[in-house]
Amino acid sequence: MTASWERHLESGLARLGIAADDRTRQRLCALLALLHKWNRAYNLTAVRSLDEMVTKHLLDSAAVLPFVTGPRLLDVGSGPGLPGLVLAILKPEIDVTLLDSNGKKVRFQRQALLELELANVTPVQQRVEQLAAPGFDQVISRAFASLADFVALTDHLLAPGGEWLAMKGRISDDELAGLPPGVAVRERHVLNVPGDEASRHLLRLERTG
Repeated sequence: MTASWERHLESGLARLGIAADDRTRQRLCALLALLHKWNRAYNLTAVRSLDEMVTKHLLDSAAVLPFVTGPRLLDVGSGPGLPGLVLAILKPEIDVTLLDSNGKKVRFQRQALLELELANVTPVQQRVEQLAAPGFDQVISRAFASLADFVALTDHLLAPGGEWLAMKGRISDDELAGLPPGVAVRERHVLNVPGDEASRHLLRLERTG
């Protein structure tokens, strides 16, 4: 019998316009089950119930899929691998690097790679300032820092012609005004996450120089 959270995931993906085959859905379900299991011991996320995890983690991450082109994507402050693991499952042709300084969260990422047999993901335990791997086509964050800090801390990692993808809740004019010179908002999108009434946005930022 299919659990309610699995039905919620399937209907949510359909509402987002994402066609997921059986293998993809199985991987997403396995990722969530593993996160739920580890969370009881290691407190990886404040979200506890499986249904809420579907909304707050899987569908929230999947909502940005139309804007993810890669081919090299860096997920900064990835935590337990969100949104990077979800995007890597849904778009296996891109290469995803997950960056976080928290050891237990990166250990979870590595376990997820093993169990889900994901070959297109690289977990890295390091502070963003110390990472020396320039050339990412897109750099994404999910409530990692202010826009100004996000851009400043990752500028050395973005390839020429690349873009930042900032997943945010509410966006203040002050935060937008704080962007450094030479960086501008290319596009602003409202993210309609199935089952979530909270304000969600995606900002696409680019260099203007």
